[in-house]
Amino acid sequence: MRRRARRRGILVISAVALVAFAVAVVALSIGDYPLSIERLWRTLWGGGERLEQYVVFRVRLPRLTMALLVGAALGIAGALLQSLLRNPLASPDLLGISGGSGVAAVFTLLVIGTTGPLLPIGAFVGGMAVAALLLLAGRAQPDGGYRLILAGVGVSFLCIAVVDFLMVRAQVRESQMALLWLTGSLSSTPWWQVGVVAVVLVATLPAIVAVARWLPISQLGAATASSLGVSPALVRVIAVASAVLLTSVTCAFVGPISFVALCAPAIARSLLGHGAIGIGTSAVVGAAILPAADLVAQYAIPGLSLPVGVVTGAIGAVFLLWLLATSKGRNL
Repeated sequence: MRRRARRRGILVISAVALVAFAVAVVALSIGDYPLSIERLWRTLWGGGERLEQYVVFRVRLPRLTMALLVGAALGIAGALLQSLLRNPLASPDLLGISGGSGVAAVFTLLVIGTTGPLLPIGAFVGGMAVAALLLLAGRAQPDGGYRLILAGVGVSFLCIAVVDFLMVRAQVRESQMALLWLTGSLSSTPWWQVGVVAVVLVATLPAIVAVARWLPISQLGAATASSLGVSPALVRVIAVASAVLLTSVTCAFVGPISFVALCAPAIARSLLGHGAIGIGTSAVVGAAILPAADLVAQYAIPGLSLPVGVVTGAIGAVFLLWLLATSKGRNL
């Protein structure tokens, strides 16, 4: 049974990875300067004209790479929180973690007036503060009841109010910049930001692998887990810190892109077919969702390029309604 589940997991990951690869090829090929597959391949290997190299390496490839990394990071963050709380509605945006990161990042942008290293640091501190508050509020509900989700929604509304207050007091130009960031956008992505997100994602992988192995044991109960050498409290801290770090670093550079962290684990769960949330599968699903949503945002309306957060928000809202309608109150 376990071997069959593992084989299915590998098959699902491979299939979704192929979908992500196809989306990536389309993203690099189409646009105001279309490229054939042959010209794209030649350009990627150092050939092609100078204009083709500029379009691929300076415009499209950084945006695509950021979309892949951010999608994977949000998929992992959502899978960690849903596995930890055993609730399909647990995600950084619905729990208010993205809102806390957004408040801290907007404060850094508008009040401190910097977009340097303080931005991801501030976003992490804000997200971690909200996560700590929710963990304290949910200590009496270790299974992740609906009250924790409602508390997160309340925190999200509070964060929205704080952000609105900061934007009203800011200059018009600064408010416009913050508004674009709050919508969630992958446009004008420099390579150094891609590098930071990649480093953070790789650095958290050991903790994520450990949590994926310990989490099922920690949910057997404190006494049983301790007898097997696993500390449930430590697992919770590592899982939450990893989810907050991934959410915060992506939020700092591309804004609070909504609902990817909610949708990716649910899709991974349905593809795996045995009720479990595969963290690796969720990462690959997220890496396929966000570039596809970015393609829709860029080319769905001729002559108008939308921020990707508009598309993920619209899709995610419909998905959330579907999830609520089909859950029938189970595990919420």
